[in-house]
Amino acid sequence: MDTTKTPAQNAPESDSKESTEATVTATTATDVEVTDIADVVGDPDGELDDEESEAFLDQDAEDRPTGVFSAAAAIAGAGLSLVALSGTWVARVITERQGLIGQIDSVNATSTEQKIQALYSDGWHMTALVNGVFSTIALLIGMFVLVGPSFGAPGRVNPQWVKAVSWVAVALGVIGVLIFGLMYFDVLFPLPKAAAAA
Repeated sequence: MDTTKTPAQNAPESDSKESTEATVTATTATDVEVTDIADVVGDPDGELDDEESEAFLDQDAEDRPTGVFSAAAAIAGAGLSLVALSGTWVARVITERQGLIGQIDSVNATSTEQKIQALYSDGWHMTALVNGVFSTIALLIGMFVLVGPSFGAPGRVNPQWVKAVSWVAVALGVIGVLIFGLMYFDVLFPLPKAAAAA
């Protein structure tokens, strides 16, 4: 009696191997597809549900947020905060104008304190005011970029470098507001007092 297995008898085992390989391939492809979708949506941690993810992917390519505006705003905010701390050209022009007005007003000043106030104090206050306004604008821009994704399209997340630049704008803006606020109210650099007449 011939006990040798024919190819037909070995077919089920072969089919089983092919089925297993096909299942593994399909599973791997599904994992890759899910990972790609999570990356596209901007939610690698899987915090969004399926409906939000599908709604984001269903948008036309032209309608999807690119993040260019957020990146530009973050850079502008950081640059503006640096310029405010170092002194803006606008503040210098306004200070020189205020100094000219102070020279005109000092002619009618009756005391040394009034002359100092007209010639120097008003100009210093204008410098602190203008630079403080620039610092405030930079602070607001940085905060807007940080909280913007919360009010935008589902799954919209700013890149890490945009967040970092925005935090720089916020931090420098806060420092500028504090410094120039203290300067404006003569807390950080109080106005010199004239010596009393003998």
